[in-house]
Amino acid sequence: MLSLRELDVFRRIMELGTITAAAETLHISQPAVSRMLQQAEQRLGFPLFLRRKKRLVATSEAHALFPDTVGAFAALDVVQRRAADLKAGTAGVLNVAATAAFANTLLSAAVARFRASRPDVVFTLKAMMAREVTLQVADHRADVGFIIDLITVPGVSVVDLCATPFGCVMPATHRLAARATVTPADLAGEPLIVLGRHLPLGILAMRAFAEADVPLEVAVEVTQSTVACGLVRAGAGIALLDGLGLLGAADDGLVMRPFRPAIAVPGRLVLPRHRPPSRLAEDFVTVVRDVIAESAPGTLRYRRAARSAARADGSRDLTARPARR
Repeated sequence: MLSLRELDVFRRIMELGTITAAAETLHISQPAVSRMLQQAEQRLGFPLFLRRKKRLVATSEAHALFPDTVGAFAALDVVQRRAADLKAGTAGVLNVAATAAFANTLLSAAVARFRASRPDVVFTLKAMMAREVTLQVADHRADVGFIIDLITVPGVSVVDLCATPFGCVMPATHRLAARATVTPADLAGEPLIVLGRHLPLGILAMRAFAEADVPLEVAVEVTQSTVACGLVRAGAGIALLDGLGLLGAADDGLVMRPFRPAIAVPGRLVLPRHRPPSRLAEDFVTVVRDVIAESAPGTLRYRRAARSAARADGSRDLTARPARR
């Protein structure tokens, strides 16, 4: 087997025609080039060049090897450039899995911002249920995940990313829009649009009404917050959503009024437990945090306000898991 250095010597002599020129290009001495050429020919078992009147003449075997040698160095250059891009975080493939609430709002803006400075990065953004998100990350089919529920799956780490209020999305002209907060009792008689009862926000709605001892009368059940906001816009009722749901509506005609007692819905980041995140994944998470801080500053402030309100009126975070006895 020829060494990479010997192949490089062979390539330079073929391209430049003389040992002297090859030595100058490689920044080594002429005897060193001659020695490596001899070693290469000994390894191969046939001559690469014939010496005629102080000139080197490439053999037919050398001409046969040269195209593959050039191709090998071209491939090596591609690998080196790709490695440099990966080190700089400017190229590569990033697989992201997220619940629809994240994918339709914060992540859309984050992907656009990320690719504006890194156009060679290819994204795969998959919207799915929270448990599927965590399984994708655990199986290394996704580099990073975003959910609004706490799913226990081996092989992942779940980190709190942000928090949004849980409440009602309604037209700005609705009678309850004049209030700062609403309670489940305030919604008696209103047509309610609720996410599926098997989904985190659907479960949260049932718990909130049960805590208030108010029957939850569902008019329309949906699977995505964007659909719920579309129904509100059309006049079908009031939607029980979190702050991400309202962000997805992108409509000044809709407003959110949080519940009282305050209920915080945490947005969470999912990372593989046994493999460090890639440079691209780390940089993308940083961009997501920036987008959260800039596009929804009230969301982050709400988290602190909700905790203060809970201490003041004895309410609690209904998304928290009960303490183990």
